[in-house]
Amino acid sequence: MDPGVLRDWIHGAVTSLDAVRAEINDLNVFPIPDSDTGSNMLHTMKSAAEAVDALGDEADTPAVARAMAEGAVAKARGNSGIILSQVLVGLADAAEINAVERRVSFNSLWVAGLRLASLAATRAVSEPREGTVLTLLRRSAENAADHAGSTPSDLARAIADGCADDLELTQSQLDVLAQAGVVDAGGRGLLVIFDELVKVLTGVSVRRRRYQGALVGGGDWIGHQIGEPCEGDDEMDFEVMYLLNGAAAEQISTLRTNLGELGDAVVIVGDSADDGAGERFSIHVHTCRPGAAVEAGVALGRVSDIRISCFLLDAHRGQGENAERPPRRKRAVIAVVTGDEAAELFEQEGAVVVRADAGGAGELDAEVLAKAIIDVDSAHVILMGNGALPAPDLVAVAAAARSRERSVVILPGGSMVQSLSAMAVHDPGELPDDDAYAMAEAAAATRFGAVVTATERTLTFAGTCEPGDHLGLIGDGVLVIHPEIIGAASGLVDLLLSTGGEMVSVLAGRNLDPEVLEQLEHHVNTQHPGVEFVSFPGGQVGELLQVGVE
Repeated sequence: MDPGVLRDWIHGAVTSLDAVRAEINDLNVFPIPDSDTGSNMLHTMKSAAEAVDALGDEADTPAVARAMAEGAVAKARGNSGIILSQVLVGLADAAEINAVERRVSFNSLWVAGLRLASLAATRAVSEPREGTVLTLLRRSAENAADHAGSTPSDLARAIADGCADDLELTQSQLDVLAQAGVVDAGGRGLLVIFDELVKVLTGVSVRRRRYQGALVGGGDWIGHQIGEPCEGDDEMDFEVMYLLNGAAAEQISTLRTNLGELGDAVVIVGDSADDGAGERFSIHVHTCRPGAAVEAGVALGRVSDIRISCFLLDAHRGQGENAERPPRRKRAVIAVVTGDEAAELFEQEGAVVVRADAGGAGELDAEVLAKAIIDVDSAHVILMGNGALPAPDLVAVAAAARSRERSVVILPGGSMVQSLSAMAVHDPGELPDDDAYAMAEAAAATRFGAVVTATERTLTFAGTCEPGDHLGLIGDGVLVIHPEIIGAASGLVDLLLSTGGEMVSVLAGRNLDPEVLEQLEHHVNTQHPGVEFVSFPGGQVGELLQVGVE
């Protein structure tokens, strides 16, 4: 096996994990719903890749495998990162065990490596649970052994496809996943790196479905909490990680017991390489006593690279001592929407919908919107008013809903098609300010208009219209008048595309004839070659259609 295969795989895994980081974060509800599994796995693999890059080009397969393992263990983040590091440690151990004159076969590396990785990862976790990445790792090792005689490509495909099948089962194996309606986040990350192995060997990317997470869909979700919140008013819990050198292997069981008394989610792994100074261990624990957790390691050896982070556990806040409610969502997007189909569309995109046309009034009550912001119970809220309220009223609503525990950012825009552009770039895995900025930028880059039917004789920018004429509006100004709907719609699209554009998006109103959409798509395809056309039923009343140009 050429060591370049491992190099290509580790760098490709970094790229692939980065691409689905937000999706994996969104699945993260166990053992703590802190939405960082994807970020932790990505950081761990980046550390492994950086360690490989530090090697010379002449390094053989065992050396590359060991560099990956040591880099991952040294800088692993979170429970998921530490377990992932054990996959690389298993491969490194297998590479050294199976090397013949420093040459390693692909199949022996992965068959033995996954078996060793599964054993090491299971031993590392204080309380292994079925339905987690540990289950998928064990099943992947078994699957690899069953296909040991296959070609390398077939072996890689068998491992990846088997992992995908087993990932679907995790929701039925772990109650907290079933309650939240998600698959295991760590298992999703493991599937990513197995799919990357297939890509490196075959040159073909494996297409997987998008695994919907607990923060997607706008509804409340049931998270999972290990133990009770820390005592005191701040209700903060801590994740503690550090490296331990110089401890004897027989002392690690004592450390595990001591950390288990201080908290939960205890994971202790070693890099299995002894440089003469003893094995190096990576320590992970969730605790309310971070100082004591660090001191437990100091008592046994040299502690370095201490990382302590905290996260909010407020499932009991304001509910009484024994009451329960779902943990707060980290971020929510609220969209003011008109039309049944448009509401469903925004909900599918992950937004919480507030109907501007509730009760048939056609106007939005500012108090209803403020209550919706508060009821969504999110630390960060992005509000898309879509022109349903005047700007001063929208600002007043956001100001009334803000608090020390809730930020509210108003996304500029006067149309639902602008907000659809914003939702297309929404990334829950990004920092709140970065995400809001990207969404605002996408909305601002979308020019929009609408087609309505004139109800009276009026003087407009485009001339005098008569009742029954169809008007093309950009903003509040009438720029197109035509007796036919398609004439007004195509004229409006031509104006919006006059300064360029790559995609035309249309939200069809409740009373729009579907034939008009077909005619409009034909117009765009023939008059504006290369411009993409997409349309969705909106169900809005009053506007025959909304048009957005990105």
